[in-house]
Amino acid sequence: MIRHNLNPDIVSFDLAGLHLQVRWYGLFYVLSFILAWLFYRKLLKFRGIHLSREQYESVIFVMMLGVVLGGRIGYALFYNLPYYFQHPLQLLAVWEGGMSFHGGALGVIIAGYLFVRKNKLSFAAMADAVIPLVSIGLGLGRLGNFINGELWGRPTTLPWGMVFPEAGDLPRHPTQLYELFLEGIVLFAVTFWLLRKIKTPGVVFWIWFALYGIFRFLIEFVREPDDIQIYQDYGYFFGFMSIGQFLSMLMIIVAAIAIWLIYRQPPKTEVHK
Repeated sequence: MIRHNLNPDIVSFDLAGLHLQVRWYGLFYVLSFILAWLFYRKLLKFRGIHLSREQYESVIFVMMLGVVLGGRIGYALFYNLPYYFQHPLQLLAVWEGGMSFHGGALGVIIAGYLFVRKNKLSFAAMADAVIPLVSIGLGLGRLGNFINGELWGRPTTLPWGMVFPEAGDLPRHPTQLYELFLEGIVLFAVTFWLLRKIKTPGVVFWIWFALYGIFRFLIEFVREPDDIQIYQDYGYFFGFMSIGQFLSMLMIIVAAIAIWLIYRQPPKTEVHK
């Protein structure tokens, strides 16, 4: 039996009567955006896209904004809407936690679409190039969840089960590490390889979309559901499916349709003059 005893704070101190903390989770968020800034331009070359400095700075900022706003609003909409209806100002309290990956994904997709439309670029090509970096960000986020000792799994008798301080005395699945491996390491390796091999714009993005949905759907079976009012009031989707699984199922369906539509289009033929 392994006990989780990691300190989520890098440093904490008191300043002017306030207790301030620098946490690993926040550092990983910042590191994700730094890595995106450093490497997105290199990945865009696989799709033949060259952005001006102004365009590049704008798209990085737009993606950051989409992730943060989408993640927070998505958490409120998907997981705890009645609470935020009663306490709307709490939506601003991001330091208390509550970010949704599905909301963040939707936020960055909308923000990215508006950017490429304004700049007359290919959304599919831009999305293909950013997906490996999204995987790195996801992996770092799950590592932050693990260090925080949150989002643990259901009780288990497996030898790698961990006792988390706020989850009682039973060993539990370290689902944060499962997601770090599958959503971070595996998805990065697969999509980085596919980005170099598949030239059709959009396919890599939608493959990532489908694989994330599959991985998240499966992990949810051993992940402890969020302790939120909606489950108490309405139960699970179809009697067994969590919100995360339902949203992941939608991702799989949408991705499958999108890939089918891409390959259904007749190939473009070159015109020689």
